[in-house]
Amino acid sequence: MAKFRKNKKEAEGKETVEFFKDLDKEALNTEAFLEKNSKWITTVFAVLIVAVLGYFAYQQFVVEPKNEEAMKGYLAAQKNLSEGKDDDALGGKSAANPGFLGTYNEYSATHVGKLSAYNAGLLKFKQGKYQEAYDLLDKFSSKNDVLMALKYGAMADCQANLNKATEASSMLDKAISASDDPYTAYYFTRKAGIMALALNKKADAKKYFTTIDEKYQDYDNGMSDAYIEMVKYF
Repeated sequence: MAKFRKNKKEAEGKETVEFFKDLDKEALNTEAFLEKNSKWITTVFAVLIVAVLGYFAYQQFVVEPKNEEAMKGYLAAQKNLSEGKDDDALGGKSAANPGFLGTYNEYSATHVGKLSAYNAGLLKFKQGKYQEAYDLLDKFSSKNDVLMALKYGAMADCQANLNKATEASSMLDKAISASDDPYTAYYFTRKAGIMALALNKKADAKKYFTTIDEKYQDYDNGMSDAYIEMVKYF
């Protein structure tokens, strides 16, 4: 028994020695690699530093000033819109009055520029220029989930008016899933149900209205029950 324990300890000792030998080999290999490729590693590291510094410099000295300039055009357009001057709010015809359209065209990379595309899209929709409206709305992006849901909903309206009901239905699904806001989800679920009825997709329509009945009764005033009944007669 004592011999077994001795052999076991010797074996464990050898394993430990071998383990540290392997570590030494790995360390030597790493040092050799670093020494051999030091110039290449230094170059890559320098490039990464330049890229990071360049990004922050771009944000501070290019993007931020452009955001400020874009904001001037956006606020002027917003003022015209509040006064009922839709054409002036849309703008895009002169540098003196860029409007939403001109602000987007000039500052499309900025947050304000993207928001201008959204507003310009809504005004184009109001003019009945549905494809132009769709294209502008498609340029808009935001971290605000509700705004993204509204974007997809407006794009669905554009497609519906372009007689693309199937595409409009798919876009409404995107509007539903874009945000966790319950009223927004309810509103677009209801629109999707009505769209499904128009496409004679009874099963889909029932699914949407049942979802409203189960999850959004507070916003529906019992209308979903009437829509579920309506499905039977379409």
